[in-house]
Amino acid sequence: MSSGDEPAWGPQYGPWAVIAGGSEGVGAEFARLLARAGINLVLIARKPEPLRDTADRCRELGVDVRELAVDLSRADSVAQIIAATTDLEIGLLIYNAGANTHSAEFLDGDLAAFHQVIDLNVTTPLALIHHFAGSMRARRRGGVLLIGSLTGYLGSARHTVYGGVKAFTRIYAEGLWLELRQYNVHVLELVLGVTKTPAMQRVGLNFDIPGMRVSDPADVAHEGLRQLPHGPVHVVAAHADNPALHAGSDRAEAVLASHRMMQKLLRGTPSAARGRDAPAAE
Repeated sequence: MSSGDEPAWGPQYGPWAVIAGGSEGVGAEFARLLARAGINLVLIARKPEPLRDTADRCRELGVDVRELAVDLSRADSVAQIIAATTDLEIGLLIYNAGANTHSAEFLDGDLAAFHQVIDLNVTTPLALIHHFAGSMRARRRGGVLLIGSLTGYLGSARHTVYGGVKAFTRIYAEGLWLELRQYNVHVLELVLGVTKTPAMQRVGLNFDIPGMRVSDPADVAHEGLRQLPHGPVHVVAAHADNPALHAGSDRAEAVLASHRMMQKLLRGTPSAARGRDAPAAE
């Protein structure tokens, strides 16, 4: 992102931004970009060690950073975040924490674990937006950026619940954009395709499938912040021609074709062999 884009960020999105899922990957890149623009950060993630590493790197850029090691699928997570930010003016909320934490075929999976997927991807972000965006509307400035997934465009095995919540997020973002645009509060769902994040690398995804587009987290974060004023939905450019976005009337064939590609992506990972707890391949 060019430096010419950055001066407007503070007046529109500062002085503080909350990034849920801000410890590594795309979330960490969002944090570094905003820190370079002088926006203070509240970084939230489940694991304290990578969270602290990203926070320290952002502090070196001259901004204040608060770290919150919180499990966003827990019922008390929203109350913890609100309590830790009551003295701050939050001008930007980035919810980058959605993931498929229980990848199992629906009838073989644990219903309580599927509810955690719903809480992480729907219940918690809605509560945070309801809290933070109210003040943004009153100030008539701010931004809400939600991370979406191509998984929300076509059903896929072991992503039944996750795909459903990602489809919800897209429609929700469009409605919220309609409601807040008159108040100069920007709303965007940034739709990711396969992205080479540390989490995806740790589980051993097959990124070398011929013809597969793979995004870099830094490029995704740059593009997301550029597109935030132009909501409601933006698909990362590298994946704009993904067949899932252009499925025709034959939904069965589209779902089967997507399933075949997903099997190639997951081939060889331990999670694929177990049939559960596979990563959410965006």
